[in-house]
Amino acid sequence: MGEEESVLANIKRAAVIGAGVMGAAIAGHLANVGIPTLLLDIVPREETEEEKQKGLTLQDPPVRNRLAEAGKKRLLKEKPSPVYHKDVLELITPGNLEDDLEKLSEVDWIIEAVVENLAIKQQLFENIEKVWKTGTIVSSNTSGISIHAMVEGRSEAFRRHFLGTHFFNPPRYMKLLEIIPTEDTDPAIVDQMKAFAESVLGKGVVMAKDTPNFIANRIGVYGTLVTLQAMFEQNLGPDEVDALTGPVMGRPKSATFRTLDLVGLDTFVHVAENVRANVDDPEEKAAFEVPDVLKEMVSRNWLGEKSGQGFFKKVKTDKGKEILALDLATMEYRPRKKVKAASLEMAKRAKTLPEKLRTLVYADDPAGKFAWQIMKKVLLYAAARIPEIADDIVSVDQAMKWGFNWELGPFETWDAIGVERSVARMREEGETIPPLVEELLASGYTSFYAREKGEAPRVFAIDGKFVGVEEHPKTIDLARLKEQNKVIRSNKGASLIDIGDDVALLEFHSPKNAIGADIIAMINAAVKEVSANYRGLVIGNQGSHFCVGANLMLILMEAQDHNWPELDLMVRQFQKAMGSLRYLDKPVVAAPFGMTLGGGVEVCLPCDRIQAAAETYMGLVEVGVGLIPGGGGNKEMLLRWTEGVDPKDRVTLQPLVNHVFEVIGTAKVTTSAREARDYRFLRPEDGITINTDHLLYDAKQTVLAMDRAGYRPPQPKKIPVVGETGYNVLRLGAYSMLQSGYITEHDYKIASKLAYVLAGGNVPEGTLVTEEYLLDLEREAFLSLCGEPKSQQRMQYMLTKNKPLRN
Repeated sequence: MGEEESVLANIKRAAVIGAGVMGAAIAGHLANVGIPTLLLDIVPREETEEEKQKGLTLQDPPVRNRLAEAGKKRLLKEKPSPVYHKDVLELITPGNLEDDLEKLSEVDWIIEAVVENLAIKQQLFENIEKVWKTGTIVSSNTSGISIHAMVEGRSEAFRRHFLGTHFFNPPRYMKLLEIIPTEDTDPAIVDQMKAFAESVLGKGVVMAKDTPNFIANRIGVYGTLVTLQAMFEQNLGPDEVDALTGPVMGRPKSATFRTLDLVGLDTFVHVAENVRANVDDPEEKAAFEVPDVLKEMVSRNWLGEKSGQGFFKKVKTDKGKEILALDLATMEYRPRKKVKAASLEMAKRAKTLPEKLRTLVYADDPAGKFAWQIMKKVLLYAAARIPEIADDIVSVDQAMKWGFNWELGPFETWDAIGVERSVARMREEGETIPPLVEELLASGYTSFYAREKGEAPRVFAIDGKFVGVEEHPKTIDLARLKEQNKVIRSNKGASLIDIGDDVALLEFHSPKNAIGADIIAMINAAVKEVSANYRGLVIGNQGSHFCVGANLMLILMEAQDHNWPELDLMVRQFQKAMGSLRYLDKPVVAAPFGMTLGGGVEVCLPCDRIQAAAETYMGLVEVGVGLIPGGGGNKEMLLRWTEGVDPKDRVTLQPLVNHVFEVIGTAKVTTSAREARDYRFLRPEDGITINTDHLLYDAKQTVLAMDRAGYRPPQPKKIPVVGETGYNVLRLGAYSMLQSGYITEHDYKIASKLAYVLAGGNVPEGTLVTEEYLLDLEREAFLSLCGEPKSQQRMQYMLTKNKPLRN
């Protein structure tokens, strides 16, 4: 039994206490990964009017479990969804702390997520210990209350099994989990929880100390308060600040104030005041003083997204919806301003993030001075907090990347702008340089991280030496493999890489990983190479998304030039390449993640197995740009839905084809890999990896397992089709939607073409057709739609506006 299996065996059941937004979402994520979870809350003090009308009293279970039941139901309503699939909710059992407390003795992990009140938490843990089973791990999801203080007075055995596990909201999507052990926590339990969180929950784990607000919130809230102060000093608005503190600085698009609106101003104020109340340094206390304007906004219930307005407010106008920004001087909303600054424009044009940062923060205009001021403060603060909040700088960097979605952590940022250059400027401006930074420079080093070509990174440690950055054993770093000369062959669009154990990996690296001639050529080369020299092939990459589809710009240009022979050849080559993947004599495993759309799905479907990341959003979305799948997607979906069906069984066959027609015709995109199974983008035997960092490793292991089992490639199959009769059924459904106003005339034209392909053309119902026959129908329909002016308009609109056009 391996490490992951033993950890999973230790935590088979869990309980979450507190069914608020966070507690319910944690329970939802435990259910996501297959762990039956008890969700408990207090018994309500009185019945609702609705309960009274039903004759229910405080003695009835529906009333007593109401809060937990409401938390569970809320998981289905929230957007984005906290759960992979509605069915996982069956693993959550609601209850209450009076009737069900003893059930805590049946679980392996108890998570407290109640109100942030020390006395309430202490009383709760006293009650839990009365029913606690030795060996059960107990943790708190607090974002700021002392972990030690919560269990004062508890037994030594209980304290040995107790620690902090601080999830970030929403738990399904936010990678960071801060683990905070106490002095009494058993180190073996800390190791177990770290392994469990990484391999089973899919988290990036950072070990934090029991200090106010731990790591990410301590630095993140400080950075936001510094930004607020600089905004007031330079008389800027929240919209102008967000233009300067978003992607150009390696931060999310929501930047500073849009993020605050999403988090909730009341939550932010609570976290800031918690730090202020629990630090001793007067200067730090002053830094965490909440500005009066924020207090005023909270008093007005201008809390952000949840109250409908905060720093921004969405309003309806004659032109549609408009987002207004708050003028903090007048407390009135105004149209957003566009920032005009030479440094900002130059930074946006820079190719890499380090270049963007250097261009912006060293510029001598107001935008550059603003960016420098806030960055300087955050870098100095982060360095000054070590070793108080963490024993190493990697933990701080990872906490900010995983908890706040920064591209670079503070110390990586410092390396990017140049430690020597920035420190020299800080000294000129009278800043106190933290001991860690002084020691780095005094030792003759000029960066916090050292990277030798092909080697794992090393980092400057608090003892003044460089040490290796700890890496999970399931790490496969494609960039490092390339530096180690593991590239078998490569072109502009793709590379074939040796990932060890005689397994090759096909990596897409074109812009947005869009499929063009380069990628198709590399697929063909990979097939030959793997057949001759390797045990199998993984198709995957470590970009932002797996693949957004075919190169739409190229398709549109060829269509507008009426270059039909070239376009026909391109589609034929793509179809042929997909066929070569399907019938390769070695196992092929696709490893999709993130956006896997159109041609990206078509690459996955013919593979022997798919090992998908849990957060994979799959869909054949071609109808959105006026087309239908052209690389075998229609044929592959028919194969999946009709496999094993008697061609003569019309009663069974037609509804299955209807399903395929609906999935492709509505451009359905799944919200998770789990949901992708409902639409048969994934089959039951395909795997799902919760931690995307482990995806390529898991895909490689699948290849090796298939090879060891004596892999044999599939044989070509004939496919039963519904023929002309079924075509009319499909087209009638589309016509009804046209008549009802749900689709346009052009939508109906696309649907009719799709129906013809999926029905197998004008053949008798129940005919068995070859894959090549269906591919010919598909290609003809695809090319004919490329020639439609309205389809070309849709392609053009998608390329320029990045959203579909309804015409």
